[in-house]
Amino acid sequence: MRMLCNPYITICKIILVLLLFTSLSSIAEDNNVKKDIEMDKNRIQIYKENPRYWQYKGEPVLLIGGSVDDNLFQIPNLKEHLELLKSVGGNYVRSTMGWTEAVDVPPFKKVGDLYDLNQWSDEFWTRFRNFIRWTYEMDIIVQIEVWATFNYYRDYWDVNPFNPKNNSNYTAEETALPTVVKSHPSAAENNFFRSVPKKRNQEIVLKYQRKYVDKLLSETLPYGHILYCMDNETAVTPAWGEYWSTYIKKRAAEAGRGVETTESWNPWEIDHEQHENTKDHPETYSFCDISQNNMQKRQTHWDNAQKYRAELSPIRPINNVKIYGADTGKYGTTQNGLERFWRNIFGGLASARFHRPPNGLGLGKTAQASLKSMRTITDEMDVFKCEPNNDLLSNREDNEAYVFANPGEEYAVYFPKGGSVDLDLRAVDKTDAKTVTIRWLNIRHSRWTKKKEMTLTDSLTLTAPTEAHWAVLVQVR
Repeated sequence: MRMLCNPYITICKIILVLLLFTSLSSIAEDNNVKKDIEMDKNRIQIYKENPRYWQYKGEPVLLIGGSVDDNLFQIPNLKEHLELLKSVGGNYVRSTMGWTEAVDVPPFKKVGDLYDLNQWSDEFWTRFRNFIRWTYEMDIIVQIEVWATFNYYRDYWDVNPFNPKNNSNYTAEETALPTVVKSHPSAAENNFFRSVPKKRNQEIVLKYQRKYVDKLLSETLPYGHILYCMDNETAVTPAWGEYWSTYIKKRAAEAGRGVETTESWNPWEIDHEQHENTKDHPETYSFCDISQNNMQKRQTHWDNAQKYRAELSPIRPINNVKIYGADTGKYGTTQNGLERFWRNIFGGLASARFHRPPNGLGLGKTAQASLKSMRTITDEMDVFKCEPNNDLLSNREDNEAYVFANPGEEYAVYFPKGGSVDLDLRAVDKTDAKTVTIRWLNIRHSRWTKKKEMTLTDSLTLTAPTEAHWAVLVQVR
């Protein structure tokens, strides 16, 4: 006999299935929320115990690096280059979102003779996606420059997809964008950087600028190892960077993420009023980048950074994504570049990266040695409890030596070119018998000399073994 289906039982089954589906969906949603919270907790962010530094995956991290190019994701053999950086202690790279070399590709698709700003270049975003994934896998922090300033001036602007003569989406007449810009970026003559509401409020251009930034964020926000800098060496209206920093933070919040942002200004003098737009506005920028100070030399380089550091309120990380100086370039010698790198870290700044050749040491042999040596000495210290304090040195000449110390516990002293200074040890608690250990680090060869021990005294004379780059670690046991 054929059994008839009981409508009541059928309805109950449907209800049970719906309840089960709702329950599973709720569990999945809860798991996603937990995952988002965990990822945000582990992202790169200001170190809670010492806001002069960063933390990543819940641990404080000192950022040092160097690389062969600025828009690193565009280079061939990228993964090998990142692996080399990692092997010598580096964990920090720069990424301008630019396309300035013959082998580079822009972010938009070309249809016929013109770019379509509504369509993406698969090659550009594949390269960038690989870069982000590989740096994440290697725990390498990426500082992105959202708008690669030099792409919007002179010859680079002539071929830029955003130039109205190069795309099918808007005209020069509609937007008042120039088709030719012959001046240096420091003149800030391209209206492209005045599209924001507080300036020209050019909605046609802004629409595609936002579309581009949204695409960039779609690739980066799922990860937690990205720092965002609005521009590179910019001289444009402060309203531009303010708009994009606020926009990026808003988009990140909508995605359940936190992000850290800054701006890069053009003047070499970091007490210039343009730098105040970052320094004095923590509500807009959560960290500072003073790379342009790395045009300065010797004692002035140190003094300017220390003044900026002392005045910064609230305390935030100070980054140096570009360390200039190489014998092949025009912004100082190799000696200058090495000194700037070491002074920045011993000066209590959060990051230091060698600029790309020819104006920086990149990731060449000399840079590799300094990266390895810096990691060698800082791994032996509690860097995040130390402070720059040259008052602990006496019989010191300008640029002779720099000390980074947790007085009473440990002292690291950097000698740019040999020398001899006296180190004040009076902060050491003398209630118990103490032994002082001294280890000299040959920076060029990343090698320690034999450790020495001595009885505690109020002052210790430190004389570099040769007239070369040395660092010495003095610890009280």
